[in-house]
Amino acid sequence: MKKFLNNVKYFLVPVLTAITILGIASGGIWVWAGLGFFALGIVIDTLVINYHTNGTGLDDQGNSYGVKGLQNLVMYLMLPLFIALQCILAWRIFGYVNGTASGTILYLGWFPVIYETTGIELLGATVSAGLLAGLGIIYGHELSHTKNLGWLISRFMMGLSGAAHFCYAHVYNHHLDLGHENDPATAPRGRSLYTHFWLSHMGQSKFSFDLEKNKLQRTNKSFFSKENKWITGYLLSLPTVFLFVWSGGIYGISCMFVVWSIANFELEALNYMEHFGLIREKGKPIEHHHSWDNDTAFTSWFFIEIGRQCDHHVRGETHFWELKDVGGPNPGWGYFTGFVIALIPALWHKLMIKKLDHWDKNYANQSEREIAANMNKIAGYLQ
Repeated sequence: MKKFLNNVKYFLVPVLTAITILGIASGGIWVWAGLGFFALGIVIDTLVINYHTNGTGLDDQGNSYGVKGLQNLVMYLMLPLFIALQCILAWRIFGYVNGTASGTILYLGWFPVIYETTGIELLGATVSAGLLAGLGIIYGHELSHTKNLGWLISRFMMGLSGAAHFCYAHVYNHHLDLGHENDPATAPRGRSLYTHFWLSHMGQSKFSFDLEKNKLQRTNKSFFSKENKWITGYLLSLPTVFLFVWSGGIYGISCMFVVWSIANFELEALNYMEHFGLIREKGKPIEHHHSWDNDTAFTSWFFIEIGRQCDHHVRGETHFWELKDVGGPNPGWGYFTGFVIALIPALWHKLMIKKLDHWDKNYANQSEREIAANMNKIAGYLQ
């Protein structure tokens, strides 16, 4: 039972995604289920802020309670859930655009489906789909560190999210250039989440673009070669584009962009919270103090331990359930709580100035302190 509980706690996002799909299918007030789950997550994460866990833990023989096959299966299942989430939203858009009989209720067995879709319900369905798609991207992130089937599923998941560049940029840019200005995903001091969203997303896409361009030039192949993974990655987005164009033309494509924007905003919010303001000299080894840990229990379960960034960036291929608390810098809150704070730039910077000052004094080496002093001047973080 203990082993089961230590594994099933990571099923939160897939289960809530499935319930959100049913909510959008059911219609009415249930289309807001995804937003409701997200709001509930903020409340729970804040209430249990002082409760921490450490992965799945170890048995008496020192073996991890984590079951690799089970956790891989859950991550693989996120791809069909992604597809189902988009299909059910497209069906709602189709009903809204083409009109349905008011008050019509169908029953699929015991399951009621309100066929009518109002404008406000379409908004709720779109927001819910975007929020759960953004939470589901964490599985695409985890699988980007694997090979073969896992890598392929990651590419498809990110492609369906309009972020096919992520897989290469994350592994070959972010994990190598962490904490340096060459890493678009590391937010420098003074930057807001809203600015970071755009700069990080586009910066990672540019990295992937340049990576493929240079690779093809070295082999004397055209940029428009079928071997260009930047292009073929974005081609993976076409099924989603075609689906939403078919479902409602301009309405469909507008809803798709809302879903993509919300999902990618959440993804970049994680990058923002994980590395904000931290510094590493170019060419120096990545160490535990170059990331922020966020290891509250609810964040650890909900975000499958990716809050353990300090260990993750030193041991990038380690299974998420085996990541450890390595004593790195920690802002003291979970991702849901930090996300709300980051939405209010003035509050975020007020709190982070103090935490970065602590990092400068207690974690940074002398060279990093000198860089930090200059960045503090630029950001206006002088105390």
